[in-house]
Parts: sequence; C-alpha cells; structure tokens
Amino acid sequence: MKRQRLLFLLLLIISASSYLLAQPVQQYVQVIVAPERADWTYKTGETARFNISVFKNGVPLKDAVVSYEVGPEKLKPTKKETKTLANGTLSVDGGTLRVPGFVRCVANTEVDGVTYRGLGTAGFDPGKIVPTVENPRDFDQFWDNAKKELSAVPLDSRMTLMPERCTEKVDVYHVSIQNYKEGVRVYGVLSVPKAPGKYPALLHVPGAGVRGYSGDVANAEKGIITLQIGIHGIPVNLPAQVYEDLRSGALNAYNSYNADDKDRFYYKRVYLGCVRANDFLVSLPQYDGKNLAVTGGSQGGALSVITAALDSRVKWLGAFYPALSDVTGYLHGRAGGWPHYFSDANRDYNNTRQKLETLPYYDVVNFARRVKVPGYYSWGYNDETCPPTSMYAFYNVTDAPKELLLAYDTGHWTYPEQRTKMTNWLVERLKGRD
Repeated sequence: MKRQRLLFLLLLIISASSYLLAQPVQQYVQVIVAPERADWTYKTGETARFNISVFKNGVPLKDAVVSYEVGPEKLKPTKKETKTLANGTLSVDGGTLRVPGFVRCVANTEVDGVTYRGLGTAGFDPGKIVPTVENPRDFDQFWDNAKKELSAVPLDSRMTLMPERCTEKVDVYHVSIQNYKEGVRVYGVLSVPKAPGKYPALLHVPGAGVRGYSGDVANAEKGIITLQIGIHGIPVNLPAQVYEDLRSGALNAYNSYNADDKDRFYYKRVYLGCVRANDFLVSLPQYDGKNLAVTGGSQGGALSVITAALDSRVKWLGAFYPALSDVTGYLHGRAGGWPHYFSDANRDYNNTRQKLETLPYYDVVNFARRVKVPGYYSWGYNDETCPPTSMYAFYNVTDAPKELLLAYDTGHWTYPEQRTKMTNWLVERLKGRD
C-alpha cells in the first residue's frame, strides 16, 4: 500500500507539472530584462527602452559582459550588441513598432564558464492586434456536420475504480469513452464526490505531449465532478515508459499529422473527443444538469476555447496561454502560434495550399469568434512557446465576457498566484458564488 501511495504521489506531481509548467528554478546568476514601463506596454510609434541587469548573490554584478539582441518576437533580431555593464545595469534602446505587436530583448552573459539568459518583451497596442488567419465560409457547417456524426456514435463509456487513488471524500475512476467512430476511444481520470447529491462538473483538457494523468481530486473534494482527459486514444494509467516510447516514436510531431486534409487532420479527433468527454460528464447521475466548465493550459488552453465554442453546454472556460492561435502570423511578417507551422524552420514543409486550406478550420481565432460564455485567461509577455501576438489575436475577437490576468514577466509557465486565481474563478462560478 505504501508503494502504491508513493506511486500515486509521483503521478500527481508529473500530471500537475504537465498541465501548467512550473516556475523556473532560481539560478545562481540572474539576468533580468524588463521594459522601463511598469505595464510593459507602449503605443505604436513610441520608443521602448529595456533595462538589463545581472545579479549574483542578490547584488548587481559589476563589469558583467552582456550580449543582447532586440527585435520582433520570434523573428530575426534587428539589433545585436555586446556591452560591459560597469555597474551591473544597462539601458537599451528597443526601438518601436508602427503596427501593433511585440518587441523582445534577449540578453546573455557568461560567468565562470556558464551562460545565463534573460529576456523582456514590450507590447505595442496589443489590444489592437487583429488576426491574420482566414475565417472559412463553411466553418460552422463543417463543425456542425462533425458533431452530428459524433452524436450518432454510441457513448459506450466504461469506468474502472482506482482504489489506490480514492480518498475519504472522492471516488476515482479510470474511464474509457467511445469517440467519433467505433473503436476510437477517449481515456481519462474521473473524480466524483462520494456524498450523495448533484454536483457541477469541470473538464480538464491537456497540454501538448504524450503522458499519463492522475485526475483532479482536490477540486472534487470541494464538491465538483472533475474529468482529466488525454487526447491520443490510449489509456492514461500506463507505465511512464509507454508514453516516452510513443512520444519519440509513433506520436512524434502528432500535431502535424494529415494537416493537408481537413477531414483527416489529427486535431479533428481531438476536438470531437473534448465534446465527447462532455457527453460523458453530463450523462453521470451525479451531474447537476446545468453547471459545466472547461480548463487547460497551452494546447489545453486552446482546447478550452475550442470546446466552449463547439459545445453550448459549457458555461465557463479558463485558459492559460492558449496555443494553436493565428498560426498564419509568420506568413504576414509576425509571430504565429504554437506549433509554429509556418516559421522559417517549418515553412518548406508546411507552406502548401492544402495546409493553408486546412488549418483555419482548427485555428483558435475562429473558435474564439464563436465563444459565447465568460472566460478567464492568463499569460505573460515573455512566452516564447505561445507568442503574445498570437494570443491577443484570438482574445481581441472574443466578444463574450472575458477577464485577462497578465503576469508580464512569465514565459510558458505560471506563478502559484495565477493558478490560485484561475481555480478560484472557476470554483466560484461552478458553485454559484460569483
């Protein structure tokens, strides 16, 4: 039993770290880069300045040699220099932008043979960023047809109790649900309050990658049914080595599979699988029949927006740094969203007519246009995985009620305070306390 408990705790830690990336480990030498303005934001045409500081043992490191570069995020830098920081600090001219977007300053220094890195990002009228991705005329028809096909497939749900993960207040199950066609499954971990009654439900959708999951017991103990799913049609309680092998083998670069065919693209089964997970949740006898939310980070942030747009049963969404947004940005001289299909590194492979026709049907921007429920969002300007340009592209076209919590200096990770505020926002609404 002790061994089972230790394994459970390990899986819990792995699952939590995969859902929202942990705050970076503190380094011996810190390179701090930040715009001079407290809100990191300028109007187009204004000049941004960055302060670069190097600290060791909490004090400025004198005579540190810093190499820095400045330019639009994710694109080639427009300025490169190497300077000596006589007093451990340096002020840098970051230039300006004539159109809304972001400029990034990246600085490196070497101390005792180790290279340390820091970055800061200035926003220029981010609230005025407009998407580049096309909005297909038959977008709604395409997804209405897909959902109609999904509804014709039996749910065929199966639940297996996981005694080692159950608590005094919560029953935990490994679940298997039939997806958009017979034999294709969605797997997850369901946590249900033991006390008799009716409860709201929360769907957790996953970030990118291939891994197992342990469920959300903490919120289930607050009186919420929770379901944490995987997207790859494989059980989520397998040995870690299985996921490692799939990640480097059969599921390597899954996000690009069949991207030249909108009916066969990998994410079609993923998006429909999220709706099917909700079919399962609302079928549970413990569900209260009215309160359903969805949440996730990165790829899961995208899936949160997408699920809320596709499924009118969803009443709230919570998303950290959504991916898959305005992916065509690179074709218009600016950063596009993860997985960076059209960046210089991928353009030769992905820049085809078929892919350009397929991807707009799956871009978060076009789902955000159709979201009708309140959403809580959070990200930072320093995100190098999901560039803020791409995230503002969908956020600015979202007409539904929305709140944005900015933690400017964060990259593709979150502070504990961000996670707490997101959880509280969702719980308050699901429990009727908003």
